[in-house]
Amino acid sequence: MATKKINELIGVGRRKTAIASVRLRKGKGNIDVNGRTLEEYFTTPLQRETILSPLKKLELEGNYDIIIRAKGGGIEGQMIAARLGIARALVQEDEERRGSLKGEGFLTRDPRKRERQKCGQPGARKKFQFSKR
Repeated sequence: MATKKINELIGVGRRKTAIASVRLRKGKGNIDVNGRTLEEYFTTPLQRETILSPLKKLELEGNYDIIIRAKGGGIEGQMIAARLGIARALVQEDEERRGSLKGEGFLTRDPRKRERQKCGQPGARKKFQFSKR
């Protein structure tokens, strides 16, 4: 039995607690996010525009079929994670793309995370109200 190898590029993006695994294949521009279409999963035009911005910057819209598996965090975190995954996959194919994507900030992983709650306090920084008497 002969197995057919699919030529695809894989990129992983992270933001806060969201993780997105992105697979790019040569194709007609079909985008699948967790088994749904891009429009069903990311409902606002701004979210869709943000995710596809690395492709738009390199003028590669419609050249790749994209499969995104996102989990954790919220929709906004998953959106930024998917954008980072797409940018990393595009650089994996051609290293010369790195300069233009890095200049726009598409290859920068946002390191900010949620600060943990400290004991004896209602939140990470908030304190209970002080009562003198």
